[in-house]
Amino acid sequence: MSTNTLFAPFALKSLQLKNRIVMAPMTRSFSPNGVPGADVAAYYRRRAEGQVGLILSEGTVVERPASSNDPNIPHFYGDALTGWQHVIDEVHAAGGKMGPQLWHMGVMAGHRSGWKPAENFEGPSGLLKPGEATGRAMSETDITDTIAAFGRAAADAQRLGFDCLELHGAHGYLIDQFFWAGLNQRTDAYGGDELTQRSRLAVELVQEVRRQVGEDFVISLRLSQWKQQDYAARLAHTPQEMEAWLQPLAEAGVDIFHCSQRRFWEPEFESEGSDLNFAGWVKKLTGKTTITVGSVGLSGEFLAGFAGEASQPQGIEELLRRLDRNEFDLVAVGRQLIVDPDWVKKIEQGRLDEMHGFSREALRTLV
Repeated sequence: MSTNTLFAPFALKSLQLKNRIVMAPMTRSFSPNGVPGADVAAYYRRRAEGQVGLILSEGTVVERPASSNDPNIPHFYGDALTGWQHVIDEVHAAGGKMGPQLWHMGVMAGHRSGWKPAENFEGPSGLLKPGEATGRAMSETDITDTIAAFGRAAADAQRLGFDCLELHGAHGYLIDQFFWAGLNQRTDAYGGDELTQRSRLAVELVQEVRRQVGEDFVISLRLSQWKQQDYAARLAHTPQEMEAWLQPLAEAGVDIFHCSQRRFWEPEFESEGSDLNFAGWVKKLTGKTTITVGSVGLSGEFLAGFAGEASQPQGIEELLRRLDRNEFDLVAVGRQLIVDPDWVKKIEQGRLDEMHGFSREALRTLV
């Protein structure tokens, strides 16, 4: 199939992209004490040289005492901002576009090394999993301070010269913990039986980020139905529930919904007699730009890949078919761009015999 649509330019507000391919945020843990160094900058520059349309950084945490469970996850505050300035300067020098993914992990398990933050992990109700309390419940002051920390990080991203930003609201981390009834047992204004009630933190957070960056700076929000704590979890069971959940976020200032699935080709609501995936339904319901992601170009899904299951290259014909019919606007690629900074050029030039597979060993180095 033709790749013309995949390599068509894309424009949204101030964001101008050469093609529809996005580098998905992929945690790498190569930033000692939270500060990205020259090796991290060179890693992202190589993807810009490889013609990725938009690079989204690995998750980078905002300024809260327990926003991270890993000492080598990058920060987006303090001394780390000098490192991020070098990253975006390198990406721009190579002709690329980039946004940081701003992150708070919420209640997490401790790092395998035994490292722990100075304070206990925080979340809506102190729960890591339904019924399993390992952290503390956030006060309303904690929530206000967290929203302000995201706002400061957003303003810093714009000041440093990034082209957009993304908020991590997926995969069972802090924002998603508020969405999820299994972890949000609050009885105040940030909890409730309805998903729209549990979305208050996210709505206020997006509003603050929008206030900080203005109307023309693109804000993406990454979402998922599944959680790392429960792959079968679902927030919205029907299109009606999904629309009620996402429309307030769109009105608050989200420009792009980054719709995370483990396998992009799986239909979101089979009972509706439609093969639209998550990104397809979100685009249909909100009218907003959407990014699809999930096992693009590889035979196995990414959680199994990180657990040790090797994946082999596979074609992207189904992806191109869906993109051609305007099911979604942009396509995020993760593991293929971890192992091969030139994946985009190889797709465009039809060099399919040069594609790489993925194994967990690839996570040990920055190629």
